[in-house]
Amino acid sequence: MEDRRDTRGTWTFLTNHARVLAHIARNPGARIRDIAAGCLLTERAVQKIIADLESGGYLTHTRQGRANHYRVILGAPLRHPADQGTVDDLLVLLGSGLGRAEG
Repeated sequence: MEDRRDTRGTWTFLTNHARVLAHIARNPGARIRDIAAGCLLTERAVQKIIADLESGGYLTHTRQGRANHYRVILGAPLRHPADQGTVDDLLVLLGSGLGRAEG
């Protein structure tokens, strides 16, 4: 029988920050638990990433009862000098429900 091990390697195309941002753009009312499950991360990792995105000016949140509602800040430039464009461009490329994000 043929051995079909995962040959994709250890690197990925997207960072965890991009995954979390895309998940939030698709579902701004998602709980951290759901974001973590959807991105295959721990809840603690998602909490840190959300804090990074907020401090970087890419995301805000408001409390609605016991839940958070997130808002992606559209028009924010991507961070790496080689990446031209904005968060909007990235979310469109990822098919992340840009119409539900707010600027």
